Amino acid sequence: MLHFIQKFAQTSSKRLKYLFPTGIGAIRKTNTLSLKTSVQQNFSPWFPRPWLLSSFPACISKTQCYHTSPCSFKKKQKQAVLPARPPSTISYLPDSPKPALYVTLAGLIPFIAPPLIMLMTKTYIPVLAFTQMAYGASFLSFLGGIRWGFALPEGSPAKPDFLNLANSTAPVLFSWFAFLISERLSEAIVTVIIGLGIALHLELFLLPHYPNWFKALRIVVTLVAFFSFVITLVIKDIYPEKGPKRPVE
Repeated sequence: MLHFIQKFAQTSSKRLKYLFPTGIGAIRKTNTLSLKTSVQQNFSPWFPRPWLLSSFPACISKTQCYHTSPCSFKKKQKQAVLPARPPSTISYLPDSPKPALYVTLAGLIPFIAPPLIMLMTKTYIPVLAFTQMAYGASFLSFLGGIRWGFALPEGSPAKPDFLNLANSTAPVLFSWFAFLISERLSEAIVTVIIGLGIALHLELFLLPHYPNWFKALRIVVTLVAFFSFVITLVIKDIYPEKGPKRPVE
């Protein structure tokens, strides 16, 4: 029995060697040859490529798979957050208290009325120009008093220091000088215009303690007064003069 089993095993091994004479290496060689033959058949005989055929098995054996993914070249740009732009001072005009708004608008009448009357009559009237200049100079004194009174209360953001109290007297000096040279009415009007501009600059930039609505009113009053004085000076050069220079003459 044992002799029969050994003989069967030897017979099986011979059959396997006959079917696969070179083993796994032969299988690889056979596959390579079949691929090489197929490539030779596909290529045209007019264009032989021996270098390609000779390196073809090596290329197949060294083929590797690499991970590919779509590249994104667009970098995420950080959006710069810009600070919110503060609104302009004139935009606070609707926030003004109604009494302050109405009184201010009524106070513009002495600035507007003289040049308007002279335009309607097409005549330069020195007495009207003088009253306009006198009202502007008085308004400068009023602005100085506002700054002084604003710095006196204990809870006021403007302290009663030299900066606030000294600047409150600057409009008064322009007012006094305008009356001093009132004989030369054009120079007096120019002095009042300069005083209004300096007072507005101090209140908006050097001494920024007033409420925003009050600053808006000051801008409106200064602009209206400036253009009314400019119109008066233009009328003086265009239309003929009529009437006294001062109310007492």
